[in-house]
Amino acid sequence: MKNRTFFWFILPSLITMLLFIALPIVSVAVQSLHIEHEAVMIEVENCGPFGCKQELQVDVKKAAKLKKDRPLGQFNGLGTYTNRNHLAFTEIGLAWQSSTGVVDFFSKALNLPFYRALSFTLTYTFVVTPLVIIFGFMIALGVNTLPKRIKGPTIFISLLPMIVTPLIGSLILFWMIDANGILGATLQRIFDDPDLSLKASPALTWIMLMVYGVWHSAPFAFIVFYAGLQTVPADTMEAAMIDGASRWERTRYVVLPHLMPLTVFISLIQLMDNFRVFEPIVSFSAQASATSLSWIIYNDLVGTESQFFGSAGATSVLTIIGVSILLIPVLIRTWRDFNQKVV
Repeated sequence: MKNRTFFWFILPSLITMLLFIALPIVSVAVQSLHIEHEAVMIEVENCGPFGCKQELQVDVKKAAKLKKDRPLGQFNGLGTYTNRNHLAFTEIGLAWQSSTGVVDFFSKALNLPFYRALSFTLTYTFVVTPLVIIFGFMIALGVNTLPKRIKGPTIFISLLPMIVTPLIGSLILFWMIDANGILGATLQRIFDDPDLSLKASPALTWIMLMVYGVWHSAPFAFIVFYAGLQTVPADTMEAAMIDGASRWERTRYVVLPHLMPLTVFISLIQLMDNFRVFEPIVSFSAQASATSLSWIIYNDLVGTESQFFGSAGATSVLTIIGVSILLIPVLIRTWRDFNQKVV
């Protein structure tokens, strides 16, 4: 394809990416360098039946004019990134100096909002992602061996967790683990503890959030792997069977290498999705035990009069950087595999 033809071919995609990806990211980055204007106070005299006294009130007119003149807010540079609600350089330095050991330091650091959210986000990502790949692959192998009559209904049932919207799906599981729900009541009877609650323990809350993540995302990995299994060369499989390879050996030495590009693709998608975990935390009302970077952004924006756009922008930029760092090893592997095939 000639350069001119290739340019016109990719131009619509470039324009779309520029308008809906690049420009919003730049806008968020610019907003993260600003903070909300300080309240403009004015001293007024307030008179009542018992006399007059001076009081401070917000000057609404000056505040509105200031917001109109500088809609982005007051320029703060990188101050938002280094404050206590984000990277907290000062607090981390004090924690390191006052800590008696590594465990004590991490305990103090995890009390800071950003690092507490980052710890859950990374734990959720690195636990859910491999489990989704493993369970998705196992389900695909199992469904692929079923008779044709029941294969269709089984595939449909297996996709239901992915079809249900994340918010509704997490709400269903939230009701099920309630003390009056089927899972919560069953566990109380099994352990003979009427006060047992999956919602009361931070550790159990983390586990339930991750269980939901695997339940919701495994169908995506399953359907991708199942489609890939249909492309495994039959001649290669028959040759392996003739050579006496067991089913495990055929899976390990024939199926898995053939599906490796799909595994990389699923890993990329799941890393991006899981690092932005949000809906389960809201549905489970789990913010007391688990918060994520996306939840911090949401929390900064839910207010009507006190929306912290600069803080939300800084967290968004840090989230983008985090996702990029996670994707680098996978992208490097993909690039190396591509170059080996070309050579």
